[in-house]
Amino acid sequence: MATRKAPRRTAQRILESSLALFNRFGEPGVSTNAIAADMGISPGNLYYHFPAKDDLVNALFLQYEQALQPILDAADAVTNVEDAWFFLHSLFEANWQYRFVFRNLNELLSRNRHLEARVREWMDALGRSMNALLSTMQSHRALLAPPLGWDTVGTSMVVVQVYWLSYEYVRDPRKALEEDNAQNAALRSAAHVLSLLAPYATSGQQAHLRHLIDAYGVRQAEAQANAAA
Repeated sequence: MATRKAPRRTAQRILESSLALFNRFGEPGVSTNAIAADMGISPGNLYYHFPAKDDLVNALFLQYEQALQPILDAADAVTNVEDAWFFLHSLFEANWQYRFVFRNLNELLSRNRHLEARVREWMDALGRSMNALLSTMQSHRALLAPPLGWDTVGTSMVVVQVYWLSYEYVRDPRKALEEDNAQNAALRSAAHVLSLLAPYATSGQQAHLRHLIDAYGVRQAEAQANAAA
């Protein structure tokens, strides 16, 4: 006789429904009543598990951090351009799963002090991960050391990662963050961050770096933008 799966706990179901709605409509556009209605439960049941919408946001951000940590931990294993591409693409896939955070980040931080502290720690961890990646690639002779060190380059990589999905949304508010665009958004964002390494790539890595950037449309998109200007 087949063993029946245990039903998911209500709290986890609430988080799953909240994440789907936040990603689709943006966190400010989704009320707790809408989440309860989507699930077919009473608002009181939802309130029992999550007394405020900020509690939902904080719980979802914790899930995001937990999903991201194994990726960040692998930064010092990145030794070449191909490794960097896979690493960055993995990061952006995780970001996409919790894209509501990046769509409304400034607004969320303006009214959620707990999230403000968590995001600051997360960005510090992201910065350390980028610096570890850059230093490891340099030690394996995939990158040349910049005159002023890696801090500025690492910070630029963090900025693009944190605000890329917001940029995508501004360019196409109706479609950019829909599920059908997930793969293209991840590819574009990873390629743009990878392009920040171009000035420092050693001769043995330059050709493959250019191939990856060209393959995912960065240079074509820039050419189209310049032609339209």
